[in-house]
Amino acid sequence: MDNNVAEKPDLIDMSTVPEEEIKKALTFSPEDMPGPLLEESSFATLFPKYREGYLREVWPLVTKALEKGGVACKLNLVEGSMTVSTTRKTWDPYYILKARDMIKLLARSVPFPQAMKILDDDMACDIIKIGNLVQNKERFVKRRQRLLGPNGNTLKAVELLTECYVMIQGSTVSAMGSLKNLSLVRRIVEDCMKNIHPIYHIKELMIRKELAKDPKLANESWDRFLPRFKKRNVRQHKKPKATKKKKELFPPAPTPSKIDLQLKSGEYFLKPDEKKAREAERRKQASIENRAKKDAEREKSFVAPKEDLPTTTTAKKSASKQNADKSEKEQLEALRNKFKAQAEIRENKRSIDSTTASDYVLQPAKTKKAKKTKST
Repeated sequence: MDNNVAEKPDLIDMSTVPEEEIKKALTFSPEDMPGPLLEESSFATLFPKYREGYLREVWPLVTKALEKGGVACKLNLVEGSMTVSTTRKTWDPYYILKARDMIKLLARSVPFPQAMKILDDDMACDIIKIGNLVQNKERFVKRRQRLLGPNGNTLKAVELLTECYVMIQGSTVSAMGSLKNLSLVRRIVEDCMKNIHPIYHIKELMIRKELAKDPKLANESWDRFLPRFKKRNVRQHKKPKATKKKKELFPPAPTPSKIDLQLKSGEYFLKPDEKKAREAERRKQASIENRAKKDAEREKSFVAPKEDLPTTTTAKKSASKQNADKSEKEQLEALRNKFKAQAEIRENKRSIDSTTASDYVLQPAKTKKAKKTKST
C-alpha cells in the first residue's frame, strides 16, 4: 500500500454509543473558552404595554439567570424594549442566542418559569405568526378559538401528543420543545388557519404513538394504518354585490314652481276677477264630485247582498247526507216492526200455554138464591 493514500476512518454507529457519553462530548464548559469574545453581540425586542408590570417584577430573576452564562440584560420601560448583550465574562457563544429566545418568549406572554427552560441545550422554541394567514378578522378569531378548543382541551391534547409547551397570545403561537416536535406543532397551527381541524392531526398522532410501541412495525410503512380524510368543498354564502347607481351625464330637471305651472296653463295672465271665477268654478266642481261619491257610498248599504248559490260539491254533500239519514230511518223502522212481530208471537204462545180443558167446557149459569121471608 502507498503511504500517501490516507486510510478511511471507520464509521461509528451512534445507536451503540450510550447517551451519557454523547452528552459529555456535547457539553460546553467555561474551561473550553480560552479567552473572551472579540466582538459584542446584542439583541433587542419590544414588548406590549400590558406586560410591563409583570416584567418589572420578574426582571431580577431574569438577570440572575442570564448571569450564569455571562450575558447582560437591560429593561427599557420608556421605549418598551428588552436587550441582551454579551460581556467579557461570556464563556458560551451560543448562550446569547438562547437569551434572545428567552426575551422573545417573555414578550409573548410566556411565564418566566417556562421561558427559563429555553436556556437548556435540549430545548428549542418557535414563534409562529398567524395574523397574516387569514384576511377576515371574524374568521381568524373562529379558527384561533378552534385551535384552543372547548376549555382548552384541543390545545392540551396537542401538548400531550407533541410533548411541547404551546401558548396562544394575540396573533402569535409560541411553542417550546424538541426540534422534531416543533415542526409538528407548526404544521398543526398552520393547517388550522387553513381551515383543517386540529382533530385530524390529533387522531393521526395518537395512531402513530400506538404504532411506535410495536417493534415489528419499526421497518414497515404505516400508511395503511393512518386515516385518510377527504377534503370537502363547502359552499359559502356569497354576499350580494351592491349595484352601483349609474351617474347621469346631466342633472335631473328641477321641480316646476307654482308660477311655472300658471305660466304653462295660461292662468298667470288672467285678471284677478277671472282668477276668482275660475277658482270658484273649480271648488264647485270638486264639491259636486265629493257629493256624488258620498251618495254612492250611502246607496251601497241599501243594495241587497248576493246570495252564494250552493256549488255542485256542497249540493252533492247535502244530497248524500239526506240519503244517509233516510236509510238510517228506514233501518230503524224495519227493526221496530220486527221487534213488534216477535212480541206478538211471544204473547200468543203464552196465551196458548196458559189455557186448560175447563176453558173449553160450558158451565151452567149461576142463579140467585131467593131470600127467605119471615112468616108473620
